[in-house]
Amino acid sequence: MEKMSYKLNDFEGPIELLLHLIKKNKLNIYDVKISELLAQYLSHIEHMKEQDMEVSSEFLEMAARLIYIKTAMLLPKHEEAESLKQELTGQLLEYGQYQRVAKVLEKEMSFGLIARPPQEITPDRTYSIQHKVSILIKAYTDVVGRKASRIPPSKEVFSQIVSRKIVSVFSKVIFVLRKLKALNAADYSSFFSGRQTKSEMVATFLAVLELIKTKRIALDDENRTIKLLKVGAKVGSKKS
Repeated sequence: MEKMSYKLNDFEGPIELLLHLIKKNKLNIYDVKISELLAQYLSHIEHMKEQDMEVSSEFLEMAARLIYIKTAMLLPKHEEAESLKQELTGQLLEYGQYQRVAKVLEKEMSFGLIARPPQEITPDRTYSIQHKVSILIKAYTDVVGRKASRIPPSKEVFSQIVSRKIVSVFSKVIFVLRKLKALNAADYSSFFSGRQTKSEMVATFLAVLELIKTKRIALDDENRTIKLLKVGAKVGSKKS
């Protein structure tokens, strides 16, 4: 059958029990009366035995230690007893500090975790990672490539796609009138010959329509010619 380890009033060990007895009986921890402390300690041990509980060996070891110190103090020269008493006092003081620290930590603990307020830390921005030269070259090439891709294309790239020469209808009106003033009449198709762009041809066509509408020129459907009209002249039925 497994033996039960007895803990009186939740004392974790004999040192904790001694501290409890010192505080309870208001003893001076720096000059403990061993005889009085031993009497209180043995009383607790007897109480444990009366409860038919197994007393752990560390409690019995402390009882033997106190009895030895008390016996040594009865000798004429009890330097050893004083040394043992000071050693015990040191252990009691040290354990008392542990108890106080444990109480402070217990307030800060939550579900077994200890938390502290955030603290300002000066970041170290020094890049200390080392890379292979091949990796650095590849990274540089990728960055340069992405940078170049963000540069907008030059106007010349789109000149053959979206760039068109702007031709005004007014310029073509002047062109038709000058040609007719020189020739008086000209073939309709001659106004559209040459290396004209679509914009120029459209502007020429609109210029011819505008001049016919304002009766500055006349179109002969049979001969497909255009002639210049004098101011105030009437357009014939074959003119459009």
